[in-house]
Amino acid sequence: MIINTGQRTDIPAFYSKWFINRIKEGFVMVRNPFVPNIVTKFKLTPDVVDLIGFCTKNPRPLLQYMDLLKPFGQYRSITITAFDKDIEPNVPPIDEVIKDFQYISNIVGKNAIVWRYTPIIINEKYTIERHLKTFDYIAKSVSNFTDTVIYGFIDFYDKLIANHPEIKDCSDEDKITLTKEFIKIAKKYNLTLKLCSKEKWLSEYGVDASGCMKISDYEKAINANLNIDKKSQGRKGYCACYLANDIGAYNSCLHFCSYCYANGSKETILKNYKNHDDNSPLLIGNINENDTIKEAKQSSNKSMQITLF
Repeated sequence: MIINTGQRTDIPAFYSKWFINRIKEGFVMVRNPFVPNIVTKFKLTPDVVDLIGFCTKNPRPLLQYMDLLKPFGQYRSITITAFDKDIEPNVPPIDEVIKDFQYISNIVGKNAIVWRYTPIIINEKYTIERHLKTFDYIAKSVSNFTDTVIYGFIDFYDKLIANHPEIKDCSDEDKITLTKEFIKIAKKYNLTLKLCSKEKWLSEYGVDASGCMKISDYEKAINANLNIDKKSQGRKGYCACYLANDIGAYNSCLHFCSYCYANGSKETILKNYKNHDDNSPLLIGNINENDTIKEAKQSSNKSMQITLF
């Protein structure tokens, strides 16, 4: 089984101690975001969890626990962008995250870590020229530590539109310009460029738009085949990414990025954070007497056949 941690919140950045407590106890509970009284219990043991996927903008708080994660396969997706505090208020500086990226790669291997440059917002401050200069700088810095860079544009979810109506989409012309230039930069540094965005039509310019967290990417990370039903992938009809079994919770990320699709109001986030308990099996709050707990059906999907990359 694959366990994901990053579609709903940034666990490495803000909930590392809680996560490691879950690893030590060998299980985690996840409240259904749409039916809150339904709770799923997942085992967090390497005999049934083949890989843990981490998506983060700040991996540093989890670095002190790397030894405890060694029994598990890992897939690290780390976002490093051109934005300052006006867009990403609580995200560390670029060079700090690059340093952590390099450190992690030396432990998990360059096949198990990717760099994300997403989403892209263009305005008077964050011009095309600034994006290209920053993209080139980061690409050069991580090129010996990964073989993949992922980019994408804004997805206008209801929460984003309500909280930040000032954010506008890029024009198609700008998307084409950036795609063409990103392809050149990625090629210069021997990086594979992938698109994580709704604009699949950009594939006609040579970018891979098939998905960025596919089962094949996880197989490459652990150098083994995974017998997983591809029909159970996330975002059906959108891409081939496998995003199931996320143990996070919406409205709990303290980065407060203005483009976030997973957060509502700041007040809701802070209220939820106050209800966080490092010793609880749930990320936010605790089990209630009216909750129905269901054991997840889990088994290793790793085959004995090793895939060589």
